[in-house]
Amino acid sequence: MKKLMIAAVIGALSSTMLTVATDAAAADTATAKPATKAVAKRPEPRRLIKRKPNAAKEAKVDPVPEGSEKWSCKEGLAFDLKGDMKRDQVVTVHWANKNYTLPRESTTTGADRFHDAATGMDLVVIPTKAMLFQDKDSSRLADECKTAAMEQGAPAPTQSNAINKSSN
Repeated sequence: MKKLMIAAVIGALSSTMLTVATDAAAADTATAKPATKAVAKRPEPRRLIKRKPNAAKEAKVDPVPEGSEKWSCKEGLAFDLKGDMKRDQVVTVHWANKNYTLPRESTTTGADRFHDAATGMDLVVIPTKAMLFQDKDSSRLADECKTAAMEQGAPAPTQSNAINKSSN
């Protein structure tokens, strides 16, 4: 009998405590403001070696090669080309503030192609225009590129055009 009485008292106290606790918690959340946690600032670590602040962030800018010719492209884009496409096996393309050395690739179409596998830059020149590609993401960087002479109606200064003129 004593055991039954103790169990009943414990049950009554438990249910009373449960309702009191939930009412108190509800009252606290309704009246209390949300607590803001104070965050202490960490002191900046001291460096023993002084570094220039933006030395790593400065991008390398290559100068436009001397004697290069400007090719104006669609959408206001442009690149500079140094080299003679009629005879040189390597040309230099200045694109996006960087110089790319592109060796000649042989083609069966008669187009002049200069491609560097290491950088992925690819210049294809046909008699009416030039196109600049990027192999790494398979994108066309510039299209409808022409020199000032080509704008006046002259064909592109390609190897195939030089051969055609000399054979006539």
